[in-house]
Amino acid sequence: MSFFRTLSVRAREDELSEALKHLRRLNKIFAAPGPTRAGVEKLWKAIGSPTTLTLLDVGAGSGDVNQKLLRWADQKGVKLEITLVDLTEEACEEARNLFRNEPRINVRRADVRELPDASADIVTGSQFVHHFEGKQLVEMVSHMLRASKYGVVINDIHRHPVSYAAVWVTTRMISRNRYIRHDGPLSVAKGFTGRDWQDLKQQLNHDTLTYEWKPLFRYSVVIPQQGTLS
Repeated sequence: MSFFRTLSVRAREDELSEALKHLRRLNKIFAAPGPTRAGVEKLWKAIGSPTTLTLLDVGAGSGDVNQKLLRWADQKGVKLEITLVDLTEEACEEARNLFRNEPRINVRRADVRELPDASADIVTGSQFVHHFEGKQLVEMVSHMLRASKYGVVINDIHRHPVSYAAVWVTTRMISRNRYIRHDGPLSVAKGFTGRDWQDLKQQLNHDTLTYEWKPLFRYSVVIPQQGTLS
């Protein structure tokens, strides 16, 4: 990436669109898609490894973590359909451009709190729920559960000094975008520890919630619907 650009014409690139592009680079560097794929496969096996599967990715941004899921589906012989949901039109447009040649991906501007019950087999959220805390966090995850038939998969950041330092340095190496430089480290500071997931498990009253630490400094959280595993 060049740190200098021509100034002969005015810049037209939208700052949020630019931030999403740089976020995709960060996701590759820190292996962000892995925890989502691991969680989806775990829940998929728990429901009997069906040959068709629908996913709803909320707060999806440009939805790039789903590229790994599409490859996984090809390997497993699963007919997979994914709906990417985000509140902002800018993110939805970025997602449409990224997946313009992928018929298995549908993009929709919407709020998960307004989606119908059981909108998809599995609802996923990648680097999404750390935007909420306390009662709001419980309510948001509850809405994700309500919108799913079989359960929820959450992929989010481990709050740790090493991950904070790594993201702080990397964002300054790869980007001049003010959102990335500010929100990247802030996302780590808003991230989770194992105790946080235990607290959420208690507040949701979901004994089946499980979480696993995954490289690089992420958690893969699986919350099956009550009765899914029985």
